[in-house]
Amino acid sequence: MNKQLSIILYEPEIPPNTGNIIRLCANSGAKLHLIEPLGFNLEEKALRRAGLDYAEWADMNVWPNLQACLEAIKPHKVYAMTTKGSRNFFEAQFEENDALIFGPETRGLPEDFIFGLPAEQRLRLPMVENAGRSLNLSNSVAIAVYEAWRQFEFQ
Repeated sequence: MNKQLSIILYEPEIPPNTGNIIRLCANSGAKLHLIEPLGFNLEEKALRRAGLDYAEWADMNVWPNLQACLEAIKPHKVYAMTTKGSRNFFEAQFEENDALIFGPETRGLPEDFIFGLPAEQRLRLPMVENAGRSLNLSNSVAIAVYEAWRQFEFQ
């Protein structure tokens, strides 16, 4: 992905999800940023099985907190991927050096962070009414990465 996209996982909890996302980023060229605390050790068997063997090909960093990450990568725009978003994800027009941030599997992003962003930067993946809480984290990231990459014409 020549036009760079950053994926930020805020305090991820489930090793196989993160492993799958490592693999996705390695194969799409998206940068991956993990925000501590992590709900697992990067050496866990489930993480290795799902994707850590791709870590050598992924552009991945671990940060002590979200502020340190954002200060270091200086994204053009930060988009919160949240069920509390009112804007349809597919309406967004992504640009080089944008960042998509996803919350932990059991609780999502902190509300103060979500509502600290402009409404147009709080994105929601469309789902049928009353279908469930949300999509699986690794599925959501895959949808987002491929749509942004498609907008970048797979460069």
